[in-house]
Amino acid sequence: MKNTFDTVTQNLLHANHINAEELAKSLSIIGSHHVDYADIYCQRTAFESWHLDEGMVKSGSFQIDQGVGVRAVSGDKTAFAYADSLTADAIKRAAETVKVIGAAGHHTPIRVPVPTFSQPVHGAFNPIHTLQSAEKVALLQKIEQLAKAADPRIVQVMAGLTCEHDMVYIARLDGKHAADIRPLVRLSLTVIAKQGERREQGSAGGGGRVDLSYFNDAKIKEYVNHAVQQALINLEARPAPAGAMTVVLGNGWPGVLLHEAVGHGLEGDFNRKQTSVFSGKIGERVAAKGVTVIDQGNIADRRGSLNIDDEGNPTGRTVLIEDGILTGYMQDEMNARLMGMPVTGNGRRESYSSVVMPRMTNTFMENGNHDPQEIIASVDKGIYAVNFGGGQVDITSGKFVFSASEAWWVEKGKLQYPVKGATIIGSGSEVMNHIAMIGNDTALDTGVGVCGKDGQSVPVGVGQPTLRIDAGLIVGGSEMNR
Repeated sequence: MKNTFDTVTQNLLHANHINAEELAKSLSIIGSHHVDYADIYCQRTAFESWHLDEGMVKSGSFQIDQGVGVRAVSGDKTAFAYADSLTADAIKRAAETVKVIGAAGHHTPIRVPVPTFSQPVHGAFNPIHTLQSAEKVALLQKIEQLAKAADPRIVQVMAGLTCEHDMVYIARLDGKHAADIRPLVRLSLTVIAKQGERREQGSAGGGGRVDLSYFNDAKIKEYVNHAVQQALINLEARPAPAGAMTVVLGNGWPGVLLHEAVGHGLEGDFNRKQTSVFSGKIGERVAAKGVTVIDQGNIADRRGSLNIDDEGNPTGRTVLIEDGILTGYMQDEMNARLMGMPVTGNGRRESYSSVVMPRMTNTFMENGNHDPQEIIASVDKGIYAVNFGGGQVDITSGKFVFSASEAWWVEKGKLQYPVKGATIIGSGSEVMNHIAMIGNDTALDTGVGVCGKDGQSVPVGVGQPTLRIDAGLIVGGSEMNR
């Protein structure tokens, strides 16, 4: 990380005629008032995207954005100012603006900047440069060719490739300075299958904090096969039954339900404000025995991973629920201080123009003891939701609605036929207590997660093993359960 710190200092600060000492001086302006915390967040982001549809690359874009956000915290109040120009003058003006949140008369000397380093979780390279433009176009064209060749019923292919190179430098009032280089790539694929007058779609994709060599021939074929098979299965799907029933959730991406219905409720700000269903319940049982939920931001190369969070703190492994007992929350600096709890490295922001909030990184449920086939074989009648599409949740109540993008009707322990139009409705806290069987196949998603909160979006990872849930879920479909 030392080389990363030096690289960011040179290419982000010095390139804009700024140095660490000037940042410390601006922080001392804020420190002339009574504040509990302050930081300066400098950022430069390069973003490139390519999109293919109807056999041709119809759009490609490249953009660079840089700026600075300056923040002061006093009690539970935050003053924030940002500028889309990265200059010493802009930083000083922002510092003068936010210092008013604290009472005047305090004196904080200029603290000598102290670089902080952490164990690297991902590389410090620019993924945009790992393939030439012509090679990126050829990659998307190859995806289309493979999908069209997979089955004559595939009539349309849409694919997209995005690359991001992010440099951040964080200077804090307490003298800590940290820097990071954050690569991120994602490949997405959607296919449309047609049979008679019926049209259905399938999707796949993935990525992470890796370079574009990650998308080798084997990985591309994996995505294409997944998307094509999903579309063809949906062509044969029957209307989903409706009613209360046993539901089996697949592993990997279906962990998005865990993320939305439980994960957000375990973020520090909701619990400090007592607006989460999990508020004040540390040490209490909130899930069935065997349920252990983790947020871990230091898994190598994962989409939701970070070397440091957006307050300069190293990310790590936070146990949220252990064997069904609530053990902790995800915290940033402000909420941890106000709640008297440890900082967990979960302070995140969409960009320099956004305020920091406690956010998830990679959130998943750990393995149980059951083989996935054993779980399905145990179901008399119910739904097996292999994959999910969109969904929404009410943080206060924990109630959620999710739509299944691939699901099967299960009867007498066997998959009978695919179903279409299944929505899964329930309450996160209730569902967690009705988990009857936990598979031994925990997996993270392939690297496509985006989490929204208060208008900000950040990349995340989700995951879980196969789960059997016996009560607390309603399946919304087009015909009543038999």
